[in-house]
Parts: sequence; structure tokens; C-alpha cells
Amino acid sequence: MQKKISIAIDAMGGDNSPDKTIQGIKIFLERNANFKDFILNIFGKEEIILEKLNKYNINSDFINVIHSSTVVSDEETPMKAVKNSKNTSMWNCIQHQLEGKSDISLSAGNTGVLLVISRMILKMMNEVSKPALAGFWPSQKGMNVVLDLGANIECNDQNLVDFAELGSALFKSLFPKDKPKVSLLNVGSEEIKGTEMLKTASKKLKELSSEDNFIYKGYIEGNNIMSGESNVIVTDGFTGNIALKTAEGTAKFITKNLKDTLTENLMSRLSLLLAYFPLKKFKEKLDPRKYNGAIFLGLNGTVVKSHGGIDSFGFYHSIDLCYKIVKGNLMAQIKRNLKHLNSV
Repeated sequence: MQKKISIAIDAMGGDNSPDKTIQGIKIFLERNANFKDFILNIFGKEEIILEKLNKYNINSDFINVIHSSTVVSDEETPMKAVKNSKNTSMWNCIQHQLEGKSDISLSAGNTGVLLVISRMILKMMNEVSKPALAGFWPSQKGMNVVLDLGANIECNDQNLVDFAELGSALFKSLFPKDKPKVSLLNVGSEEIKGTEMLKTASKKLKELSSEDNFIYKGYIEGNNIMSGESNVIVTDGFTGNIALKTAEGTAKFITKNLKDTLTENLMSRLSLLLAYFPLKKFKEKLDPRKYNGAIFLGLNGTVVKSHGGIDSFGFYHSIDLCYKIVKGNLMAQIKRNLKHLNSV
């Protein structure tokens, strides 16, 4: 009998939880009604969780509720919160994974606390010195993996090489039919541009580039991230986080101004009716909820961070991401990539 995919979910983290997390779970169960290969381990205050499951009329056949007496506060600093984090829903969620009872962990709680707790419990992989926070961006040709998105403000050349291997493994686990194509984010695409750290990392990636692992495409500029020329974009956490926030702001700017323009008078409203379906498709592609879920890579286990302010539909997508990551055997893929790295 095939082992079920087991997902540990911190139901108490983030805004409007546990309502949004439980509603996100309901959407996941409804959209996967024909599958019976998973179990959702829900961590939180048992009485409240059971009440919400009943309120939203959720089938509990694929749910295991595990009581956690306290919750990590979003108001505390990471170090202070970590001191008080034992037996919280976030801590118990990741501890469950360490004990082999869950395959992956998911939380919408405090990002800094989640990273520190994850490192404390799961530990770093021996081959990697720093974890990376990876996310997904749509492109003209499909989907991109972008990392690091903020876990490390400062990086050296070897960190960037590690991130390339980790990001390629993530891409291969989710999109096995496509070849990972790696680029380093830089101020220009010419080889003479960039810092010495980037040049050293680029040289190492050229040596590692192969059909069996990933194809190194060289440098890429910020305005080409979504072109689809590369599908694994590597950078340090400082630059990556700025790029992420800029992209999010740009998407909001475009959608708001498009909406304002198309609803400002009668003629524009009529044109909106004529272009309704193409515009709906355009809006859906830019919907950040569909790309919710950043992955901590480099640990002895996989942890997914949902945006704290996301709604239930966005949280559903992060659960679905967890399911696909385990289905794609990410950890085995990472180990193969790192073995390849150490053999060169």
C-alpha cells in the first residue's frame, strides 16, 4: 500500500486564522475529492479547530487535529518569540516533521520565527551553509523559481552556487518535463559586469552546467526575469526581496490603474464588457494568491511559508504546493543535486 502524503499545517499563524486556514483546507479537500493519498495534520487549539471544522462542514476523514496550547505572536521579535515557542502550533508542526510523522510543514506565521525554529529543529543539510527562501513568479513561458527572497542579506559566491542547485532541484520536482535553466541576477548580461562575487559564482556555475543537472544561461537583468529565458533566478536575499516587493507593487499598480481606466465613464464600461473574458484571464495570471507559498530550502526537511495576510484561496494554493512538492520528491532531488555539486 502506497504511503500517504502527510502535510503538517500550523492553523493558527497569520491574519484571520484559524478561519482562513480552515477554509483553505476546505477548498483543498473539495478540489482533491477524487484523491485519497494524503493526510492533513492540523496544529492549533483543538477545541477551536474542531469548532471551525464543524462550522465550515468539513469532512474530517483526511484530517488529524493535534492540540497545541499556545501560538507564536506576530508582535514579538524572532529571538524573543523563539524562547517562548515550544509547544506552540508552529513548533509542534515542524517537530512532527522531524519525528517522521509528516513529510512537509506549512505556516502563515511570523517569517523570522519560522525560519529560526525550522533551523533549530530540522537543522541545515551538511552540504549547505545557508538556507534559501524560494518563490514562484509567472513568466512568458511558464513559471520561474526565484531565490533567495530574503533569508540571507549577505551571501558569498558558494552560497549562490548552492542556491542554484537547490532552486534547480525545486524546479525539477515540480516541472519534471522541463529543463532547469539557471541565471544570476545582475546589473547587466555582459560577463564583465557585476561584483567579483558574482563573477566567481558565474565561473563555478559554468563548470557545473550540464544536461543532467541544469543549464547555466549566464547573467540576467531585472527586466528579463519574466521573459522565460531562464527559469531559475539566483540572487542574494537583499536583492531578491527588493525585486519581489517591486514586482508585487508593479502588479498592483497595473491592475488598479487598468480597473480605474476601464470604469471611469460609460464608453470605457462598454469596452470592458466587450473585453471581459480576456481581461479576466489577464487578472488571473497576475493574481498573487495563485503563487502563494515560499519554500525554505537547505534544511533536512521542507518548510513552506504562506503569506501572513493572504486569504483562504491563497492558503489553499500553499497547501496544494506542499502536496506537489512531496509528490515530486523534492528532498531526494536536492540530495542528487548536492551529490553532483560535491563530485565536481
